[in-house]
Amino acid sequence: MFWADKIAKDAQGEQVVNDSKTPSGRVHVGSVRGVVIHDVIYRALQHGKKPVKFLYGVDDYDALDTVPHYLDRDKFSPYLGQPLCTVPAPEDTASDYAKYFMGEFLEVFDYLGVRPKVYYLRDLYRTGQLNPYIDTFLNNAQTIREVYEQVSKAKRPDNWYPFQVICENCGKIATTSVTDYDGDRVFYTCKPDATDWVEGCGHSGWVSPFDGNGKLPWKVEWVAKWDVLGVTIELAGKDHSQKGGSRDVANAIYRRVLKKKPPFHSPYEFILVNGTKMSSSKGVGSSAKDMAELLPPELLRFLMLRTPPKTVINFAPNYETTTRLFRDYDSSISKYEAWKKAEENTEPTKELMALLYSQIESEVNSYQPFELSTLISLLQIPGLEIEAEIEKRMPALSDRDRQIIQERIAVARKWLSDYADEEEKLVIYWDEIPEGARKLSAEQKTYLQKLSENLATLETWDAQALQTLIFSTTKELSIPPNVAFPAIYQCLLGKERGPKAGGLLSYLEKSFVCDRLNAVVALS
Repeated sequence: MFWADKIAKDAQGEQVVNDSKTPSGRVHVGSVRGVVIHDVIYRALQHGKKPVKFLYGVDDYDALDTVPHYLDRDKFSPYLGQPLCTVPAPEDTASDYAKYFMGEFLEVFDYLGVRPKVYYLRDLYRTGQLNPYIDTFLNNAQTIREVYEQVSKAKRPDNWYPFQVICENCGKIATTSVTDYDGDRVFYTCKPDATDWVEGCGHSGWVSPFDGNGKLPWKVEWVAKWDVLGVTIELAGKDHSQKGGSRDVANAIYRRVLKKKPPFHSPYEFILVNGTKMSSSKGVGSSAKDMAELLPPELLRFLMLRTPPKTVINFAPNYETTTRLFRDYDSSISKYEAWKKAEENTEPTKELMALLYSQIESEVNSYQPFELSTLISLLQIPGLEIEAEIEKRMPALSDRDRQIIQERIAVARKWLSDYADEEEKLVIYWDEIPEGARKLSAEQKTYLQKLSENLATLETWDAQALQTLIFSTTKELSIPPNVAFPAIYQCLLGKERGPKAGGLLSYLEKSFVCDRLNAVVALS
């Protein structure tokens, strides 16, 4: 059973699925994993006819703790330590910093067919919805100190209270420390040495903690959100799910202070880029918006879902990773079609369920696969009108096929423009023999000579016939494909690998291909 369906099957009663994000900068693609995971749980519950709501919170009362490298440091440094919702937006397209960056992320939500009810922490605080929880947690400060020490080994001073005031003098929230509560007001100090990245102003005084004058520490705030929103399911990333970590602290506070059972939880792993965890504030890795502009929505969802949540996704938009993603998706479509045609009363495999949950709508619309790698190559052929050539060689295309091809042409162009390194570009050598072709072995040259002879007599110069001939020639000579195929690519591209050879050759003139193979064979 697919992991989301198992969660849905075990759920009893009305469910509230929740996820959240601190919009500290451009949201990285890694955050999309949590969004899609929670969306799939929501869809699985709907499919299981369970009453369910899907919420997404914007933690915009968190402090601006660094200025992302792509923003003007001089402009935004004065706002360090202030709540994100009080920091000005980088552009006048939004009312504030938090809504600016969250707006970009919400566009990705819509693109991916993810449509939760979005709420902002500023509203929960300023409308007083969290006032009862603030009072409860301040009155139970000793219990919360004990939880921190017992669960996470973090000892808090005896006069520490779980609340941070927005300083009345400087507007910072990251630098304030509350040391007393009289039932109506808290006493706080804006400490100059509170953090190593921003200084407090030194102001102190008594102020009401209610109606948006400050915030709970986020582990305590997490608990308040669960209760006020009725959350029953919320997963968290591996970093928050370690033993003694944030989730354990929040769970313990929920049990000991509010005397309630925490929401269902299961950790999920990170998305890495070349082995590095991405950070939105540091600008490391590709943003969610960037990936949405590169990948069709079903492919971006598929990237998140084909790997189980507890397994790391190591993604980088290089040639090999990107083209393989499209091949894997096409393969899953083919398997789905075969499963449907079998007309057997069998449950779809986990792979097929990942494909089904990757769709924006519930239906899987099949199409004639067309390799992204081939399009990347064709776009680099000077003077080739790619759409006209495809129509000429594939006249039986359906409207759906044309839609997919147009999508993939756009992906190929975007990838070539924004992501391809020079060594990844598959430029066809028209006027000279690539250096790599001059170093082929005698066995590879034997293969090329025989292939050229077979190509000369081939009547149908199309992708399928060419691919069949390329394979049959390896069998005819008993030469392994991993020896033969690189020889073809070296002749034309000067590289060991490339798109499916039959598809590439079908768009080149027969005489050019045969002449090039013969020229390489003739090299001494």
